Amino acid sequence: MLTITPLSAALAARVTGLDLATPPEPAVAAALRAALARHSVLHLPDQPVTDAAQIAFSEIFGPLESTRAGADGAGSKLIVLSNLAPDGAIVAPTDRQVLNGRANQSWHHDSSFKPVPAIASILSARLIPSRGGNTEFAAMRAAFAALDPAEQARLRPLVAVHDFAWSRRRVDPALVTDAEAQAHPPVRQPVVRDENPYGPALYLGAHARTIDGMDEQSARALIDRLMAHATAPGFTYSHAWTPGDILVWDNRAVAHRATPFAATGERRRMIRTTIAGAA
Repeated sequence: MLTITPLSAALAARVTGLDLATPPEPAVAAALRAALARHSVLHLPDQPVTDAAQIAFSEIFGPLESTRAGADGAGSKLIVLSNLAPDGAIVAPTDRQVLNGRANQSWHHDSSFKPVPAIASILSARLIPSRGGNTEFAAMRAAFAALDPAEQARLRPLVAVHDFAWSRRRVDPALVTDAEAQAHPPVRQPVVRDENPYGPALYLGAHARTIDGMDEQSARALIDRLMAHATAPGFTYSHAWTPGDILVWDNRAVAHRATPFAATGERRRMIRTTIAGAA
């Protein structure tokens, strides 16, 4: 029997009573979509899925994005988040996979740099380090609700510029090629998203470079202040992975980040599928 247990007041719930070896029945799929809208993050323990099973499960939430060029898994429905070479050896600290992992340690929304950003992400733990490597989430709906009503009103009309190349090059100047930068030019996203029935959410993160109509210094100060507010302890949930875990999260309602682990000495391999947004 499907059981959904909230993990905190602000966000996240554990989901048990499923076996993802086969896709959920329609009524169960509808219950999972409703739970995601309500709790923003779903933890499904003990689900050692294959790639095919993860894709089939993910599709109950909507069509999947294809992985962008320059990422491990490019052109497929899967993105591989790993510090491993094809032969299983740990790659060098300067390897692009490791640098992308460092970039993911900043709070962000997946695919916010695309004209139509992602709805949700599904991440499965295939190989995890003995410690570290948590994934942390910030409840952007609760953070917006906690702001003064006057500030909420000021933020609602604002539009942020999300710039993939800028955010990645802050980690390492060589992390984005010119071709990748041209494929993902800056896009504009609302600072406050209103799609969720449980309330509006702040939408910023590492890709948000500036805000239309503001000088860059003032925009950066506002973005940094709002992100510090949204990632305060009362709005966050930190997930310590165990093998076979699956997390599903609503990219429009939460920001997330990875936490460091000993990437030069421990192996980590995670597989992500991403639910495409609707134009």
